[in-house]
Amino acid sequence: MATRVVEYPADGLTMVGYLALPAGSGRGPAVLLGPEGVGLSDVERRRADALAELGYVALAFDLHGGRYLSDPEEMLARCLPLLADPDRMRAIGHAALDVLRAEPRTDPDHIAAIGYGTGGAICLELGRDGVDLRAIGTVNGLTTGRPGEATNIHCPVWAAVGSEDPIMPPTQRDAFTTEMQSANTDWRLVTYGGALHAFHHPPVDHPTVPGVGYHPQHAHRAWQDILALLAECLPVTE
Repeated sequence: MATRVVEYPADGLTMVGYLALPAGSGRGPAVLLGPEGVGLSDVERRRADALAELGYVALAFDLHGGRYLSDPEEMLARCLPLLADPDRMRAIGHAALDVLRAEPRTDPDHIAAIGYGTGGAICLELGRDGVDLRAIGTVNGLTTGRPGEATNIHCPVWAAVGSEDPIMPPTQRDAFTTEMQSANTDWRLVTYGGALHAFHHPPVDHPTVPGVGYHPQHAHRAWQDILALLAECLPVTE
């Protein structure tokens, strides 16, 4: 396996992504990996490494121009306007997707997009924009799009949320599932009992917004569910 940092422009910033390549030299399936609202960290880099070990080209993309926003107020000040602007989210997603597609090891016809929180919302917007993806996975990022645009999603959508997540409450979950169902999308929603927002993310040494908490058992289960989604929709072939 090989890794490298990749810089690319998006949202008026120089983004700093993390690319992990599997062993070998041939082209293969690829995964675009989006981080929580705080930004790209070693958590996503380790996930990209794990995907590369399984045979995927994996790009963990950046949200904040190489910065990790540990101050909750600063994070919300950047992410809330971003989440309210589908075109900005799509532009960030497309910029990262262009980098992934340009990688010689990537099979551009076999790409999935998996994201967490804001990163998951960006992955969904790529689907609503009609991007050719094999699967979309979103943890905590159960956003709804502009009316009618979910019909542009032409791949399975897997979504996950904690039952006690106050940031993605039942009303938001219902709106998301109504959108997916109305568009006749192949969708699934997994609710992990007792879990808060960002239940998948190991504890951090800085303040967080209320309602965030790590649940190691469900974190493991969610990762296994993501791997099952990829195995179903984007299998690695020798």
